[in-house]
Amino acid sequence: MNKLTRVLIQGGRVIDPASAYDKKVDVALVNGVVAAIDNIASDFHPERTIDASGCLVLPGLVDLAVRLREPGNEHARMLESEMAAAMAGGVTSLVCQPDTDPVLDEPGLVEMLRFRAEKLEQARVYPLGALTRGLKGDSLTEMVLLSDVGCVAFTQAEAMLSNTQVLQRAFQYASTFGYAVWLRPQDHYLGQGVAASGPLATRLGLSGVPVMAETVALHTIFELMRATGARVHLCRISSAAGVELVRQAKLDGLKVSCDVSINSLHLTDIDIGFFDSRARLNPPLRQQRDRDALRAGLADGTLDALVSDHTPVDEDAKALPFAESEPGATGLELLLSLAYKWHQDDGVDLARAISVVTDGPARVLGASMGNRQGRTGRLQMGGLGDVCVFDPNVRWTVQSDTLVSQGKHTPFSGYELPGRVRYTLVGGRVAYQAVDAAPGTAS
Repeated sequence: MNKLTRVLIQGGRVIDPASAYDKKVDVALVNGVVAAIDNIASDFHPERTIDASGCLVLPGLVDLAVRLREPGNEHARMLESEMAAAMAGGVTSLVCQPDTDPVLDEPGLVEMLRFRAEKLEQARVYPLGALTRGLKGDSLTEMVLLSDVGCVAFTQAEAMLSNTQVLQRAFQYASTFGYAVWLRPQDHYLGQGVAASGPLATRLGLSGVPVMAETVALHTIFELMRATGARVHLCRISSAAGVELVRQAKLDGLKVSCDVSINSLHLTDIDIGFFDSRARLNPPLRQQRDRDALRAGLADGTLDALVSDHTPVDEDAKALPFAESEPGATGLELLLSLAYKWHQDDGVDLARAISVVTDGPARVLGASMGNRQGRTGRLQMGGLGDVCVFDPNVRWTVQSDTLVSQGKHTPFSGYELPGRVRYTLVGGRVAYQAVDAAPGTAS
């Protein structure tokens, strides 16, 4: 990676939702930090100048739901490819799930992952630790030890906890030490289907996941939060009823935050089509009324963040019949374009659309870490030089063979999307440059 220490980003529209800044100005980066926004010193001599004319200059994206598939797939160099996908998507900070092979439930495994990720000098990686050993739901992990080596919070990932007493103890433990618990709200027994309950699932003969699988889990989580004082982040809410329960919980003063995936924000169960396994997802795609409620909840702040839910799945696992195929889709490279599409489709304020992939998730991460995350998700004087240069004027078609990720499957395949990342800078260094982007000039 280019280790230039002085970079000038010239002629772009700088938008930083965290400070409500929106102005066409130049940005100077020196030794990994933002040295100046506008009013660039006359004696500043950049080693590289990036022409951002017509582009948006944004904080590097923060993605709260990414699967890197390591440890466990070192032979396939999954970490390298998925980190490169993050760079192509403008994602400079990401939270990775612990449902790897082996599970991230031991300090040594977390240390190894962080060491390998740091050597790549690309996205900043924030691991989630397993809430229970092996994600089996029986006994709690040593959260203190996992936190000491860099785990930012604790989760069961997709392994739903059926034992409410274990969950209660986890909340008590986490609350005592100030840790956050991240959970996808789905009842273990009610959530055994492969598609959202409704006319389409019935017509296709697919086992359904009712909305109450989410709402029953939410009621349980909120009652345990009231009893223990725990902080909880809810991962990938999928229903209108779920949005209303989260809204009420926030009004009640519970320490809760929430995200929604790009899939649920844009798609419905109709997109399953004729058993299209690319639309086999967790949570399942629901009806239009749910999608509309998710969009409204994200716009009004009930939902805090938009996530890629990046889950690379190989060809063999997706080439099975719908109900037997592995759930998941690639998303890192689509996140910003789909946030921008939401802005265009619904007329949502552009700053809000950018906030849900920058400042919003950064605040969730900061709350989970006791505000130890530094200055991710912001573009401010003295802040980290994590920058995304995004061209909103181009349109591109999602094609599997052009994706950087080893996960080539997405329900958005064939979609024409607005906007493309031109440059991604991490710590003031150019970590990604689109093939059709101008190479920049050296002084």
